[in-house]
Amino acid sequence: MNDVRFDGQVAIVTGAGAGLGRSHALGLAARGATIVVNDLGGSVDGSGTGSAAAQAVVAEIEAMGGTAMANGADVSDEAQVRAMVDAVIDAYGRIDILVNNAGILRDKTFAKMTMADFQTVVDVHLIGSANCTHAVWPHMVEQGYGRILFTTSASGLYGNFGQSNYGAAKSAMLGLMNVLSIEGAKFNIRANMLAPSAATRMTEGLLSADVLALMQPETITPGVLALVSADAPSKMILGAGAGCFAEVQVRETAGVALADDQMTPEAVLAAMDQIRDPEGATPVEHAFAQTRKFARMAAAARGLPLPWND
Repeated sequence: MNDVRFDGQVAIVTGAGAGLGRSHALGLAARGATIVVNDLGGSVDGSGTGSAAAQAVVAEIEAMGGTAMANGADVSDEAQVRAMVDAVIDAYGRIDILVNNAGILRDKTFAKMTMADFQTVVDVHLIGSANCTHAVWPHMVEQGYGRILFTTSASGLYGNFGQSNYGAAKSAMLGLMNVLSIEGAKFNIRANMLAPSAATRMTEGLLSADVLALMQPETITPGVLALVSADAPSKMILGAGAGCFAEVQVRETAGVALADDQMTPEAVLAAMDQIRDPEGATPVEHAFAQTRKFARMAAAARGLPLPWND
């Protein structure tokens, strides 16, 4: 396999002033990419601003012989994001890679959480990722190339106590990634997701010191570089942590088809073991594929002609 290189490519990494974003920016720069280090410079909960963190990462990249620029756009502000993208195009003429990494935490149980805190976290993670992706999309379409990475979380995929806002925002990215991987295919735009487990400002109070030592951001960045490379897959969720990598898959069980006289909640409950049986579960390519599956199952159960022959 050829070495993964990003020579001549321009990458925007959001939330790149520290933690995972910094590691991803340095990793891309080390392999030839020009980096836009986006960071608002706020605290973990999103309060405050400052350019020192982003400028420090730019200095690190320049010290290794790379090219980078700092940008302090708030990803939740569409106008600021569009200004950032315009500045990148003016400076470098293209955008090849977008790593949506910026995020904040405002943890509380759902009962105690204000809707303002729920909205703010969704605005940064989900709307921020959508803002950045929407702004770079036409440039990627025009050049016939693009690699977009969304950062999800185990909290969104599996749930975590006290993180309803964060989990909702992170899981919502799955729908966005799935659609964009389909819409971008003809333009050679590939979209993927990263589900990282890492030692960052967001997790330092949640994990023990020995675990944190294993979970450094640098152990995750190789997966990021793979997902934004020329040979990247598309529509993949990559779990990553401590140098371990696994694919997270959304699959649908074979299920059951209930006859007309069985369409009752009692029948659904009675068939629950069969409905949930993982044997034979398969990925679903797109939304209409599920429609086709159910239509064929229903027709077969009723002795009707199959609506599709493939």
